[in-house]
Amino acid sequence: MVERRSWALVAVPAAVVGVGWVVRRVAVHAHSTGIAGVTPQAPSRDPARLVPAVRGHAEAAGVNPVLLMAILYAESYKPHVPLLERAWQVVHRDSAFGVANMHRLAYERTRPGRPFAGRAWTELPGDPDLAVQAAAWHLHDLRARLPLVIVGTFTADELVGMGYNAGVRNMLRFAHGTPPGPRAAAYLDRLREHWQRAEAALAAPQPPRPSVPVAS
Repeated sequence: MVERRSWALVAVPAAVVGVGWVVRRVAVHAHSTGIAGVTPQAPSRDPARLVPAVRGHAEAAGVNPVLLMAILYAESYKPHVPLLERAWQVVHRDSAFGVANMHRLAYERTRPGRPFAGRAWTELPGDPDLAVQAAAWHLHDLRARLPLVIVGTFTADELVGMGYNAGVRNMLRFAHGTPPGPRAAAYLDRLREHWQRAEAALAAPQPPRPSVPVAS
């Protein structure tokens, strides 16, 4: 009996990791081939459900809510299921967490002095609102690093969007005229593809929040 339990303790986590690996690889393939950009998403995965969080956190951080929403669409190529994200983390220690696919280093650099300073990076998979908040402030920090004079044709939002994916050093190179590499350019293409969808999601009327009775 003890031996069977021991095998079960090993087999169940291994199965979860295996499923997580398969789901992740399929999602990455769909993202890289463009399938993810044209396939309708289930309501539970559509970033449009996060519009209230995007509006509130983008305003607090002083960033463009359309950019933040477009990033959420660009990062929605994989299912953000906490169990699968944590399983994938076992295989790939440098993987990202949450609906905004945020890496640990970016989160740790962003959170000091912020409203979520006491929250851990490991909480991102189960808390979409925290993930959106952290992404908004990360965009704020990237925007603050841009030079006053930008060389080239990229807008500030486009540079910040590429910086979210490629890092601040590459963002600064692009801002000084260095052409982005294939991965950064592909990510910018994704953002541009999702821009109108992000605008439409933010412009759509939101259902009223349920009223809370006031105690007399």
